[in-house]
Amino acid sequence: MFFNSRVVALILAGVVSVVTAAFLSLVPEVSEQALLVAGLLSFAATYLLVYVTFEFLVFKEIGDIYKVLNKMREKDFSFIDEENDTNSSNPLKNINREIYTYGVNRNKEIEDLRRLEAFRREFLADVSHELKTPVFAAQGFVHTLLDGAIDDKKVRKKFLKRAAKSLDNLDMLVHDLLTLSQIETGEIKMHFEHFNIVSTAIEVIDQLENKVEKKGLQISLDEEYPKPVFVYADAERIYRVLMNLVSNAIKYTDEGKIEVGFEVNEDEVQVFVKDTGIGIPPETLNRIFERFFRVDKSRSKESGGTGLGLAIVKHILEAHNTNVSVISAVGKGSTFSFKLPIGQSTAEMEEEARLEFEKMEEDN
Repeated sequence: MFFNSRVVALILAGVVSVVTAAFLSLVPEVSEQALLVAGLLSFAATYLLVYVTFEFLVFKEIGDIYKVLNKMREKDFSFIDEENDTNSSNPLKNINREIYTYGVNRNKEIEDLRRLEAFRREFLADVSHELKTPVFAAQGFVHTLLDGAIDDKKVRKKFLKRAAKSLDNLDMLVHDLLTLSQIETGEIKMHFEHFNIVSTAIEVIDQLENKVEKKGLQISLDEEYPKPVFVYADAERIYRVLMNLVSNAIKYTDEGKIEVGFEVNEDEVQVFVKDTGIGIPPETLNRIFERFFRVDKSRSKESGGTGLGLAIVKHILEAHNTNVSVISAVGKGSTFSFKLPIGQSTAEMEEEARLEFEKMEEDN
């Protein structure tokens, strides 16, 4: 038999009205008309009370629970956007809320697993492709030499150089993968110190000067900095960040110039690397910091690189509690920037230490 709130209310109302009439019939003074009225009133009152109670406090909540369970069984988590009452004394409503919360958490776990699985597949495909390229190249050169080309001195030297270059690229790729993994897992700790970032930028510019000259480009600071600009960060990692950003700018700039500059504010320094290169399309701006993602794959292959430079930049800066931002226009160039806390010079730190020491002496 199918039960709902109406059926239950009718049964209970009928039972209550019969019992009420039976008890009243034991009283001699009560007439049959009074028994009928009492029975009808008790039936109506009981029916309304039971119907409202079961319909809105029991069956409705049980129905909602079944709806949630059915949607979860069908992997339909659209109900998580619905409003849910979090302040209720109804135990069934609380149960429904618990199931709702479980559904939300389960959906989040499923989405995270799907995202991680998609990332894992894409990452494995990218790593396989990136590893295959230098390995196959070196393998081809070595097998060519073994097949007889080794007897020709010119061919032998040329092929050995190419094989060595392919193996160097493989070594660089593995090193970048290890660096990225160690930063993500926290194995590489940041060693914060006060240093002059202008000197770091000049060192990077000097290091890459040959690449710039080969492409006929200009590279410099955006202006003269007569005074040092001190920041508080990991000097070695920030050097790596600037090296990657400037190398990237050189790679994607065919003519014009590359500038490194600083904007000093009250408590932070904004560092930027600006180029006049090919720019980045708007639809790919949110992907350029992904592993192995390249705006122009053909250009990247010709210019070398592992495709991990910007991903390493992103993770290093996140370890400094800051982010890298980019402004770009296709055909006009790009500007990468990030902020670091302002630092102190050695003289400033010594003066601060002296003042603290004097204050301690006064307190004593």
